[in-house]
Amino acid sequence: MIEETILTKNIYSGKVIEVVTKEVKIDNKVATREIVLHRGAVCAVAVTKENKIILVRQFRKAIEAYLTEIPAGKLEDREDIEAAIIRELREETGYQVTDLKYVTKFFTSPGFSNELGHLFFAKLGEKGETDFDEDEYIDVHEYGLQDILKMINNGEITDAKTILGILMYAQDFS
Repeated sequence: MIEETILTKNIYSGKVIEVVTKEVKIDNKVATREIVLHRGAVCAVAVTKENKIILVRQFRKAIEAYLTEIPAGKLEDREDIEAAIIRELREETGYQVTDLKYVTKFFTSPGFSNELGHLFFAKLGEKGETDFDEDEYIDVHEYGLQDILKMINNGEITDAKTILGILMYAQDFS
């Protein structure tokens, strides 16, 4: 059943997200939905010339823990998704992209957010310097596919976009 929106109220506007509440009508009843609005994000399974996959490790304040993830980032205002992932890979890993394939789009947490992620497979060329944001601290690592699959299976990798990307990559390339 589609929920008819009766009223939308802006609760918070920040540099990354907005939070709104929506009063909705469902079968002659009224309910409130809290929704996080997000511009969207890009991520990539990025593979070096030596057939190693780049993963980044960084502290994530929302869960108070380090995560090992595929490189990713939020879209800037009106930014093209291909330009965004090329920018993110250069900034986070230092690598230049030589080939890019769009794989799929996915919602990250549709129960409360409209964030739409875009997954790519990227072949990497020459490595240059990273260009982290001033508040970004990232460790860059290279792994073989089988090692990453083991890390997923033993619970070392718990990030959904990373699991999705690696499993789709393994399906296509193993």
